[in-house]
Amino acid sequence: MSYGARVIRTGVSSGSPGSSSCPPPPGPEPGLLDGGYARSCSAMLKVAQMISLLIGFICVKNSPWTSYSASIYFEVVTMCDLIMILVFYFVYLFRAYRMLTCISWPLAELLHYLIGTLLLLIASIVTASKSYNSAGLVAGATFGFLATFLCALSIWLSYKISCITQSTDAAV
Repeated sequence: MSYGARVIRTGVSSGSPGSSSCPPPPGPEPGLLDGGYARSCSAMLKVAQMISLLIGFICVKNSPWTSYSASIYFEVVTMCDLIMILVFYFVYLFRAYRMLTCISWPLAELLHYLIGTLLLLIASIVTASKSYNSAGLVAGATFGFLATFLCALSIWLSYKISCITQSTDAAV
């Protein structure tokens, strides 16, 4: 499974089959954990997202409430987003996507990031507007905006869509 941008490249080599200049890609590592994923940019980005969400949650939870509904909304959104990111992290880390083939994991993750990023942006804006100079709420909103940026970066890096026009010979 690719952990970066989803790109498929095809090519034709003019050399003999045994004279490939590139070594064959390594096979999957044996064992329960996917060590390659744990060291990938996608996994580290997920860990950074989880840390910023957890810090934002703790900041808002331990600050005096200026608006009960805004604080609770931020707490619910950050915890739901954190739990879902943790689920996707474990799915890829333990290679559960190989056993659960009935789910399109890249599509599920894309939908999670789209919806979660939008809700997190709204929660951060609401918390920032209701902070009334409370240091905990300002810090929580700041970490919420950081997590929003990291989620948007994850969407950008994982799901690059390029539109390339291809010519067809049917019109000739």
